[in-house]
Amino acid sequence: IRGMGVCAFIILKSGETATESLKAELNRHVRTEIGPIANLDAIYIVDALPKTRSGKIMRRILRNLAAGQYVGLGDLSTLADSSVINQLVEVVKAEHGE
Repeated sequence: IRGMGVCAFIILKSGETATESLKAELNRHVRTEIGPIANLDAIYIVDALPKTRSGKIMRRILRNLAAGQYVGLGDLSTLADSSVINQLVEVVKAEHGE
């Protein structure tokens, strides 16, 4: 949607480390697959993502976190492990310098 950016929440395979070259490689991959004007505005390296029966709930949570909304994320009762949300908030805040 015009005016919105693209961000990625990445879970690394064991043995991989988060480096600036890895982030640049991810951006190159996005440009190759989507198009030359596509660019990731933010890349968050996380340990886990919220697990739900419906991806709709997970997408809503991730969209709100990427927009800087850390409270009022809606109903989280269907999450398998709600502690993941606290970890995601910490990662996003650290990337934003908060």
